[in-house]
Amino acid sequence: MSDGFPELPSLNALRVFEVVARHLNFRLAAEELGVTQAAVAQQIRGLEANLDLRLFERLPRGLALTDAGSSYSGSIRSALAMIDEATRVLRPQAAHLTVSVTPTFASKWLIPRLGNFAQGHPDIDLRVLATDRLSHFSTDGVDLAVRYGKPEFGAGLNSEKLMEQRIVAVASPTLFAGAELPASFEQLQDFLMLHDAHNFWPQFLAQVFPQHAQPTARNLRFNQTSLAIEAAISGQGIALASLAFVSDDVAAGRLVQVFAQQLRLDKAFYLVWPRKVRQPESLAIVQRWLKQQVGDS
Repeated sequence: MSDGFPELPSLNALRVFEVVARHLNFRLAAEELGVTQAAVAQQIRGLEANLDLRLFERLPRGLALTDAGSSYSGSIRSALAMIDEATRVLRPQAAHLTVSVTPTFASKWLIPRLGNFAQGHPDIDLRVLATDRLSHFSTDGVDLAVRYGKPEFGAGLNSEKLMEQRIVAVASPTLFAGAELPASFEQLQDFLMLHDAHNFWPQFLAQVFPQHAQPTARNLRFNQTSLAIEAAISGQGIALASLAFVSDDVAAGRLVQVFAQQLRLDKAFYLVWPRKVRQPESLAIVQRWLKQQVGDS
C-alpha cells in the first residue's frame, strides 16, 4: 500500500513559489500573501533546498526563473488551479461574483449603475475589484473581467465585445467663459491639453485637423483617465476620454463635447472570463446585465 506522496514539498511553499514566479519580486509577492519579505524568501530557500536545485536567479534588480523554475512554475500553477477548482465545486455555490475592472471603468461607468443591479438582483453579491494591474482569474478569485484591447486575451479564456471605444474631447463649459468653442487648430492652442496614459491626442488631432502643425498647447499628464476627466470637470483644460465614461457628465452639464468628431479605435472593451465546465449561475446574469447597460446608455 502506498504511503501517499512522500516526495511532495510543503504546499505552503508551493503556493509561495507560484506567487513569486508570477511577480518575480519578493516584495510584491509578500504584499499579495500578506506576509513579510523575509518569510517569502525563507519559503523559497527551503523549497530550493528540498528540491536540491535553484528555481530563481537572484539579479541586481529582481528575480528571473531558471529553466527548471520556469518549467516547474507552469506545472505548479496548473496543479494549484485544479485544487482551487475542486474546492470551489465542493463548497455550496454562493451567489457572489467578482468582477475585475480598471479604476476609471469602475468610477465613471460601473459604479453609477450598480444601484440598478442591486435592486434587480438582491440575491447576488457583486464584488468589484478595481485595479490597473491585470488580474489573475485563479489566484485573485476573479470570475469576470472587463479588459480593453483586442482578442485573443489568453489561452483558456472566453471573450465577448462589450462596447466600442469612441474617444471625444471634453471640457467644462466654464473653460470658455461664454465664448464660442474652439473651431480651429489655432484656437485650440489657447487651452491646456489634459493627457492620460493612452495619449490619444496625436491621433485625435491628426483626424480633426489633418493639416495641423506641431501642437504648442501646454500639457498636463495623468496616469489614469478618471483623473484627466476630473481635471476637465474642474475647468483646467480639455481632456480626451471614452464617450462611455463622460456621457453622464455631458448630460448633467458638467462637461461639453468640444468637437463633433469622435476618434474610433480598433481596440474595444471586452468581457473576459475563464473557460470552465461549471460556471456560477450568477456569471450569465451579470454578463447579461452589463450588455443591457451598454444598450441602454
